[in-house]
Amino acid sequence: MALKASASICPSSSSSYPQLGSHDSNCGLFGGLNLRYDLDKCCNWKCCCTSLGLVAQRALTPVEDEKPTVPLVDSSLAADASHYNDSKAFHKDVNLLPRPLTAIDVSSSPRDGSKVRVAYQGLPGAYSEDAALKAYPKCETVPCDEFEAAFKAVELWLVDKAVLPIENSVGGSIHRNYDLLLRHRLHIVGEVQLQVSHCLLGLPGVRKEELKAVVSHPQALAQCENMLNDLGVVKIGSPDTAAAAKTVALDCVRDTGAIASCRAAKIYGLDVLAEGIQDDDVNITRFLILARDPIIPGTDRPYKTSIVFSLEEGPGVLFKALAVFSMRNINLSKIESRPLKQRPLRVVDDSNEGSAKYFDYLFYIDFEASMADPRSQYALGHLQEFARFLRVLGCYPMDTVL
Repeated sequence: MALKASASICPSSSSSYPQLGSHDSNCGLFGGLNLRYDLDKCCNWKCCCTSLGLVAQRALTPVEDEKPTVPLVDSSLAADASHYNDSKAFHKDVNLLPRPLTAIDVSSSPRDGSKVRVAYQGLPGAYSEDAALKAYPKCETVPCDEFEAAFKAVELWLVDKAVLPIENSVGGSIHRNYDLLLRHRLHIVGEVQLQVSHCLLGLPGVRKEELKAVVSHPQALAQCENMLNDLGVVKIGSPDTAAAAKTVALDCVRDTGAIASCRAAKIYGLDVLAEGIQDDDVNITRFLILARDPIIPGTDRPYKTSIVFSLEEGPGVLFKALAVFSMRNINLSKIESRPLKQRPLRVVDDSNEGSAKYFDYLFYIDFEASMADPRSQYALGHLQEFARFLRVLGCYPMDTVL
């Protein structure tokens, strides 16, 4: 059962929904809705919202400064994706692999509902596809050429879910996806932690000592810097690791290798010249699972809640905002700040010191508690006293298995 409702909370809004307050007795909320809802009414709401036309209209509603685009129809994508998932053999013709979905692609082909369609950024064999298959082992994966195309694929009902990276233990946060989370109205419904093991790939029969150049994503090249320096090769950037493997396979240049996964080597018919070549043995990427509708939070297992907010001006305001979690014994697992694009600079005029310019920020926070837990509701009610803007991005089960 899913609630098709906005998950944003804005103190200045005149919404008819109950507002968050500082009193603990009046804070039953998830995504702007009171959790003490009538189940029968929820079912009726869901039935009333199943019209594809209505949802498609909602998906095309511009958010913030985004302009709606008119998609073009390409019915070949579903057939291509099905071909790849059903075949486990080496593709002698890489053109048979599914073409990445672009931001303007639309598929109108029928679906039998037997598989969950999951979008990811990159080509077949990318680590993002590995994460999608870890989350949904029997899913039908749909490659996209960029992150925003994956967001739009979910909004336009081309796919059911999207799995996108949000941070890496070595490279840090993927800021582009933080910005897209705010621009689009999707909900985080899960997370996947993937252990990354980089492999050096080459054409069949080639030894790694013969390589003069290595192609891969800039992050992968940086994470394998020690070995690449030992080989003395030229580093060449690529949009993603799977694209690098495909380039080596198509160009057939014997002295050029790629850094990608072992599964990419099987897909593109390359040899694995070395495994586990990353500088840090512990190399983990965390992915978010995005969907059109939020899940109903529970307390049967560990849950995580992700929010984004901006604060009013004043000394110690950020300290007060974070203290609402500490005083309720809620652990914060992640905090990220991004400049507020609509109003990046705030001018403070002090008669004694003159005027000064400061950045205005959005704060993204993950805290380890379910929205079904009263502590979370009380904490967000308290946070609204300092927040200019507050939105719940999702409440979802934590991934505790690598």
